[in-house]
Amino acid sequence: MPETEAERLVELIDSKMTELKTLCEGIDEQTAGCAPAGRWSPKQIISHLCGPEGKGLMPAITVFFEQDTPRIDLVAEDPFYSANRANMTLMQLIVEADLEYAKIAGFTSTLNENQLKRKAHIPLLKDSPLGEYPTLGAWIETIAGGHIDFHIRHLKEILQQPGK
Repeated sequence: MPETEAERLVELIDSKMTELKTLCEGIDEQTAGCAPAGRWSPKQIISHLCGPEGKGLMPAITVFFEQDTPRIDLVAEDPFYSANRANMTLMQLIVEADLEYAKIAGFTSTLNENQLKRKAHIPLLKDSPLGEYPTLGAWIETIAGGHIDFHIRHLKEILQQPGK
């Protein structure tokens, strides 16, 4: 049982990534690259979870320490699916996502309660339950818990569609 909020968040990251990797086991490359009409392919989903190519998700976390209440302008619904990522296998993308979330978990493990209370301004979240001024702890929980979980459900849905 985690003793601190940081430990709880690290456990959440680890459990969600384990669930995602388990779900992706056995998905062949043909299926991984197929996108049902109006949906993302499994590779696009994993690419999205990796964050922007060459940057990842860490900048949207470390910015909480670069200034007081930094503004984070998110781009919603971007799979970050570059030509480079399109040429990667699903397993390579999963490794990239796993490394990204390992960085987040490692960083999170160093944070204390006061650091987790730092806030940022994320206008895109204004009408969400999180609100446009989330704490770092809430933000990490959202990206590591809610966001991965959303895309696990997304992946399950597209894998169950006919022809998959």
